[in-house]
Amino acid sequence: MGGYKNEGFVEVLAAQQSPENPNWFQGTADAVRQYLWLFEEHNVLEFLILAGDHLYRMDYERFIQAHRETDADITVAALPMDEKRATAFGLMKIDEEGRIIEFAEKPKGEQLQAMKVDTTILGLDDERAKELPFIASMGIYVISKDVMLNLLRDKFPDANDFGSEVIPGATSIGLRVQAYLYDGYWEDIGTIEAFYNANLGITKKPVPDFSFYDRSSPIYTQPRYLPPSKMLDADITDSVIGEGCVIKNCKIHHSVIGLRSCISEGAIIEDTLLMGADYYETDADRKLLAGKGSVPIGIGQNTHIKRAIIDKNARIGDNVKIINSDNVQEAARETDGYFIKSGIVTVIKDALIPSGTVI
Repeated sequence: MGGYKNEGFVEVLAAQQSPENPNWFQGTADAVRQYLWLFEEHNVLEFLILAGDHLYRMDYERFIQAHRETDADITVAALPMDEKRATAFGLMKIDEEGRIIEFAEKPKGEQLQAMKVDTTILGLDDERAKELPFIASMGIYVISKDVMLNLLRDKFPDANDFGSEVIPGATSIGLRVQAYLYDGYWEDIGTIEAFYNANLGITKKPVPDFSFYDRSSPIYTQPRYLPPSKMLDADITDSVIGEGCVIKNCKIHHSVIGLRSCISEGAIIEDTLLMGADYYETDADRKLLAGKGSVPIGIGQNTHIKRAIIDKNARIGDNVKIINSDNVQEAARETDGYFIKSGIVTVIKDALIPSGTVI
């Protein structure tokens, strides 16, 4: 929660159980409902509902201004979508004024085809409109305060989800639900495959679809005051390297290397998201671990990793192969420190992969 410009605050509201409601959050709408008692104390006109697993860059001031100018009860951020991806989203039809008149949650088959629209109404040219014949909800909403209180408490007290229940319900009872066109980069990174692809996408040449190199719209993160990365005889192509890394005589291609990563001699890293480490181990610590037959944080000598996600603080030994040569699509091996989803091997946080392991 926050205020305008320098006035405001941030308060983290964690999922909770209480004597009145012993259940954890059951969905996006239920999460907001359980904190309505707190939200209604604030003298505001609207609430901006956002998801935590989306990657995009949007001017929320314009979004809110459009909500006010159209005198909407709810405004839904919408984006033109191709048929291949459309089945994973809530789709909508709108009238000439941008008002949503029909909503379908993740339709398939004939229902999907019925949701096709002429997206030139959104300002797309004829060619783009043919490529993107659907209007998809981004799961981002501006909702007037009184409307939200009424919907979640009175009209739909058992609804758990905004996208599949509250928004279609609001449309059905005649509320003014408007669509707000967003035609920039946006990705839902709520799955392993989407998260992997979005991260690797920042290595795209010559300019990635989502760029961090935008002076007018910087990305803010936690300052860590780390030194520059040190690369010793390394062969690095089409990759992004974070701060504070120590990269020795190895090969890295089409990969994202996170902060404090330590990569040893002879390693090969390809098509991989290496998330780095939360802390450094001293040289003495690393020697002690090696003397005990254990593995220090980082990537060991002559290890080959391809199409993988390596979470923070992972300890991967020497001569390890994480290449999924059998093209396994799904596997649950958390007790061994990893799992596979959509063919992507993910080594979990703080895992230890012993020397010589083949995955």
